Amino acid sequence: FEDQLDKFSQFVDLLFDSSPPELLQGSSSYSHQFKNKIRNSAFWAHCLRRAISLGQKDLVEFVDLLLSPASKVLNKWFETDVLKATLATDAVIGTMSSVHTPGSGYVLLHHVMGETDGNPGIWSYVEGGMGSVSMAIGSAAREAGAHIVTRAEVSQLMINDSGRVNGVQLADGAQVHSSIVLSNATPYKTFMDLVPGNILPDDFILSIKHSDYSSGTTKINLAVDKLPQFQCCKLSHPDPGPQHVGTIHIGSESMEEIHSACQEAVNGLPSRRPIIEMTIPSVLDKTISPPGNHVINLFIQYTPYKPSDGSWMDPAYRDSFANRCFSLIDEYAPGFSSSIIGYDMLTPPDLEREIGLTGGNIFHGAMGLDSLFLMRPVKGWSNYRTPLQGLYMCGSGTHPGGGVMGAPGRNAAGIVLQDLKKSLN
Repeated sequence: FEDQLDKFSQFVDLLFDSSPPELLQGSSSYSHQFKNKIRNSAFWAHCLRRAISLGQKDLVEFVDLLLSPASKVLNKWFETDVLKATLATDAVIGTMSSVHTPGSGYVLLHHVMGETDGNPGIWSYVEGGMGSVSMAIGSAAREAGAHIVTRAEVSQLMINDSGRVNGVQLADGAQVHSSIVLSNATPYKTFMDLVPGNILPDDFILSIKHSDYSSGTTKINLAVDKLPQFQCCKLSHPDPGPQHVGTIHIGSESMEEIHSACQEAVNGLPSRRPIIEMTIPSVLDKTISPPGNHVINLFIQYTPYKPSDGSWMDPAYRDSFANRCFSLIDEYAPGFSSSIIGYDMLTPPDLEREIGLTGGNIFHGAMGLDSLFLMRPVKGWSNYRTPLQGLYMCGSGTHPGGGVMGAPGRNAAGIVLQDLKKSLN
């Protein structure tokens, strides 16, 4: 199974590392249009060669993986319910989809084809927390001469009389002028909130407005005074062990349990037995917690944006759901609840309000087959350019989608440099 996924991921890597072969929009010169057609033709020729190298049998298997529900894919390869359920969580992560949803097989592939130090399918902790990734990128940018400003909220984009982006206006009224603006916000946030009205084409606005931003994700970050002791391990010593190092799956012992949890959320109710992925980064990273204490991250599904039986604004309702999650963990690690020093919970509305994730969707938009590659963020505008000249998209709402990989930003930067070179010629 892993060998086949690795083979398919090599084909998908070609797509991830490339800007989608979009036709040029607007009044580009004949020379630029011709060069663009040549580049697009070369891209499709390369894809065809890769497809031929796979062979017909593997190519059919690849298409089957892309289109199939994850449940079909996993039932084909495995027998044990717990193993299938453990793998299936990667097919529904960050979504409001079931393991039986067609196309969830691709989402599974998307999440297992990353690598660390050349080892495929490996996820890693970042020393100091995920913010260290941003800090490292920021340091490299400063060394290259970039000036970085934080805590400066953008209120809207500035557009000049010719319809070209002219910079951004900040919430405090200050203006930052630039002929090029890259937005890492969600497509909805960028075009519906930051672009002044009556500027973008109606069909484009409709596509952005009606894209799928639904999410069933809630994050809970905890501080605890001892490590969870999982009764299945039959160990009682307090020191970290191999059972604390990886991703710990709780509450999903069969794919049908995942499906039931999803259906409850679709019907407006937070899952009675939530699907929980637990990580304990402080086991490996001693910089993020005091000696003897630990930091635990819970990635939880499924939680509807607007519950039908209460409100996420109600503290009692929030505490009730959090305690439901902790009680579920107690079933596998007795005494876990009593180890909690404090916690912070981010429901879908919290993720939208505090981080700007429309609908709480961690991928800036659903990763269904109808919103990938040439359709991401919307049909006709998949190559990081936008209807506003000088405005580019570079976040997870663009190809190739979500995940900590940097591919959207890298690809977008290539397009910006390409356009800059064109303007100088």
